[in-house]
This record gives sequence, structure tokens and C-alpha cells, in this order.
Amino acid sequence: MTDVNAESGSGQALDVVVVGGGPAGLTAGIYLARARMDALLIEKQSPGGAPALTERIENYPGFPEGISGYELVDRMRRQAEGFGLRISSFNPLLGLREEGEVKVLQTEEGELRAYAVILATGMRPAKLGVPGEEEFHGRGVSYCATCDGAFFKDSVVAVVGGGNSAVEEALFLTRYAERVIIVHRRDRLRAGKILQERALSHPKIDFKWKKVVKEIKGDQRVTGLVLADVESGEEEELPVEGVFLYVGNLPNTEELRGAVELDERGFIVTDADLRTSMKGVFAAGDVRAGAVWQVAAAVGDGVRAALNAQFHVENLKGTAYV
Repeated sequence: MTDVNAESGSGQALDVVVVGGGPAGLTAGIYLARARMDALLIEKQSPGGAPALTERIENYPGFPEGISGYELVDRMRRQAEGFGLRISSFNPLLGLREEGEVKVLQTEEGELRAYAVILATGMRPAKLGVPGEEEFHGRGVSYCATCDGAFFKDSVVAVVGGGNSAVEEALFLTRYAERVIIVHRRDRLRAGKILQERALSHPKIDFKWKKVVKEIKGDQRVTGLVLADVESGEEEELPVEGVFLYVGNLPNTEELRGAVELDERGFIVTDADLRTSMKGVFAAGDVRAGAVWQVAAAVGDGVRAALNAQFHVENLKGTAYV
């Protein structure tokens, strides 16, 4: 772990601080380090972000057989550190303000000062908000099949949702579970066509169409779901031993409210060059309003944010290459 107080050097400003260690942040770090910028990446956990928990990524260019999410982001981390990027893990951002041309970042390990900031804080799973969800979290309720799937060997489990994440995780769960039931509020999946084909033809996957979860039931652990038909409202109980929830995402921007402009859902508003409403602060990846939630898109954002942050700092210092 980097000592951020030592790195910031008694108030001396860094060139750039990157907040977030997912694909967007790590890519920005690679470009900044290669440009020999005085850059530091801070991450609230360990580098990798959400893709590190993805069992397999098949649509990232250059890997025709696919690659595990963990391996892909770990390669990015090693590449960034190989160019000299400093990374401070388990050091969350607590606040951001500006003092003239300098941005001041309050972190759990102390205060950092920088001429530019790249916000790549990503997203987290949304909660369903039904009775039993909090009570049985970790006791049958999960938001990560890759993390918890092995605990449900030979069990019947439900996956709530119909997008890419839900279907990918349902397919992963078939490695362990006896049966996987996808519960979706619509009458068809929203996932990509290949994922749909795999799920619809899989012998271990069943579907509950046009149903929503009203309650998660259990004793010491989850024992079932109460489902309601979206049209008739008629309820039924579905016995399951686990439920995996994929009902949307929320941006990690709580500490940024009042610092940069957010849209109505809390995502960071940027212009075409990824500038936020605070001069010298850029946003990249899934946390940005209008972003495409794909690793390849996040990597592209990281490149653009890094180049624009570099130009911003060099212009401030009068060292811009013309």
C-alpha cells in the first residue's frame, strides 16, 4: 500500500490522482505512467473493480477464447505498475474540493492535492428493497454468483433479472446448482442474443416470466421467494435455497455530491472530452452519465480521460507539447 501522506509531500500537488481501480482507472493509470506524469491511483478496495468478479469475458478484443475477468484486470494492474504507476489500495475517497487550480481529495489515509483528477469509481449492484433482503444477506441472498456460487452445490437457486449480468451469472451457477430459475418481470430476456440462446437451451435453467419478487422468506437461511404476477398480481411461493439479485446498478458517487454535477440517477455529467463541472476533473467508465457499461468502453474512456488530464496539467505548467 502506498503511503499517500508521503506521496503528497507536505501539501505538494501531484499531477493527477485517479480514483478507482477498475478498467477505466487502470487504463488511465497506464497512459499517465507512460507519459511520466506524477500520478497516483487510489482504490477503496483492491484494484480490479466489478470485472474482477466476472467469471468470463468473451467480448473484449484480443481474446478469442475469452478470459476470466480477474485475469484481465490483473494484467492491466501489472501493466500499470510496470510503467511505474503507484497504487494505494483500501483507501476510499471521502470528499473532493478545489483550491484555485489545485484539487483537494480527502481520503481515509489523509489529504491529497493534485492538478487534475480522474473519477473512475464505477457502480455497485442495486438493492431489490423487499422484506428479507437485508435479513438474509449472506445467508442465501447474494449479489455475486462468482463469489458465492460454490456454496449452493446441488441446490435450487433463483436469479432475479434479465440483463447480461443476470444471465451470465445464471449460466455460471449451473456449474454448482441442481436447478437455476431466472425470475424476470418481462416476457423475454434483455441480455445479448448469444447469452439468451445459451440460457434458453440450458437443461438446468428454468424461467418465471412476468414475475416480481415481493418477499424473500427464510428461517436461518433463505427458503423461498414470494412472487407476484406483474399483470394479475396473483402471488405464488417459489421454494429456493438461494437468490442472486441483478436488478440494476447505482453509481458510486455519494462522496461527490456537491462537488461535481450529477444527473438524476447520480451518474457524473461530462462533456465529450469527459470533463466534469469542476475544472481539471474528468470522469471515465461506468460512473459517467451515458456510458456504455462494457469493459472495452471503459478502457476507451480511460485513455481519453488520461490524455485530457495530461494536457490540462501540462497547460497549467506551461509544458504542453505542441
